[in-house]
Amino acid sequence: MPSSQPILWSPRKLRLILNWYPPNLFQRIHVGEVDPAYRWLKVYLKRSLLTRNFNGSAFGGSIYSAADPWFPILYWQALAREGLALQGWLKEGRADYKKPARSRLEYHFSISEADLQRARDNLDRFGTTVHRNQVEAIDRDGDVCAVVECVSYLRLLRPGQHEGAGF
Repeated sequence: MPSSQPILWSPRKLRLILNWYPPNLFQRIHVGEVDPAYRWLKVYLKRSLLTRNFNGSAFGGSIYSAADPWFPILYWQALAREGLALQGWLKEGRADYKKPARSRLEYHFSISEADLQRARDNLDRFGTTVHRNQVEAIDRDGDVCAVVECVSYLRLLRPGQHEGAGF
């Protein structure tokens, strides 16, 4: 395993930085609760003039953007807490829009212990790992407005490498 130091963010720091990050701020994407072990988090897409299209429903791009970085961040931070120095990013994504979103949307991102074990095994064996996860965008009525599939790519930092985390 590499000797580079992992980058650790507290849940509070994650919320603070990413809630004020301009692309999230202007898209009205808000990080809510974050598990201290980074196994799950909640994200909200607020309904506003900035996120509505001419039909009054949320832009598809806003719905997708609210799902973009969270799975790679969960893997990155969960594994960093185990001492692994990683880079990670969203490699691929696909949204299946089910119905117009006319209210705030809620996303519940979670990774399982089996997901993490597969990541550990692949990182140990190959130095990289790819994971496919899904999240639903749920409106205030409990209806699924979209299902977003996210493909996360993670790689170990080489010894002595001090690059940013890829986010």
